[in-house]
Amino acid sequence: MAVELTTPLGERIVFGGGAPFALIAGPCVIESEEHVHFLAGEIRRLAGPFVFKASFDKANRSSIGSYRGPGLREGLRILASVKAAGCAILTDIHEAAQAEPAAEVADILQIPAFLCRQTDLLVAAGRTGRVVNIKKGQFLAPEDMRLAAEKVGSTGNSRILLTERGTSFGYHNLVVDMRSLVIMRRTGFPVVFDATHSVQLPAGAGDRSGGQPEFIEPLARAAAAVGIDGLFIEVHEQPERALSDGPNALRLERLGQLLATLRGLDRLVKST
Repeated sequence: MAVELTTPLGERIVFGGGAPFALIAGPCVIESEEHVHFLAGEIRRLAGPFVFKASFDKANRSSIGSYRGPGLREGLRILASVKAAGCAILTDIHEAAQAEPAAEVADILQIPAFLCRQTDLLVAAGRTGRVVNIKKGQFLAPEDMRLAAEKVGSTGNSRILLTERGTSFGYHNLVVDMRSLVIMRRTGFPVVFDATHSVQLPAGAGDRSGGQPEFIEPLARAAAAVGIDGLFIEVHEQPERALSDGPNALRLERLGQLLATLRGLDRLVKST
């Protein structure tokens, strides 16, 4: 099954169906309107057509004092301005009531991993008719994602993506089982690999999450070799200054070469 969308510039982005993997990229959270426009422009220059991602609210931060974002109304206004500049948009929703307003701007509504079993949220997202990207909970077996997809599908919406982002392995650690990509694809839905949250160390820095960014590229290469329909990757020009998830973000300057490598692997895998 393929899931397609069209950017405001008329570019087709396809997940699945044997197409080259589609890219989802951007910062973890909206830091400012100027910043998201800068990153959207730089990613497009390096990658071509892609889906820009950024959260208007990060509701599951480690600490009460952590930066969460500009909020629903202002965040959607900023994302609408990025869309007007030509990008397709992905953003997270955390509550069922956010689905309809977010769908007015976003091409893809993302269900955070911690919320992937929340029935009301999944159904509300499905009812919008937008593409729904469900991140696999760190606590779920890959075959269990079929049940999450069925909740969205109960609305008649089959435009579903499933994203692997690692599984809890002891405290403050995630591990990626590459078998998950194969198992989740058996559901019939396109599969995305989140190369940056997979190297996160949840709450590993005390009041915030840590990360091991040196493993982003090796894991992304491994996933491309297994075969993926989409690549999700958070990027920042200065990860050390990012307001959220900087420790597991890819430095912007490394994106172009990484994509060149992954696209070569992708062509090889899908030609056999």
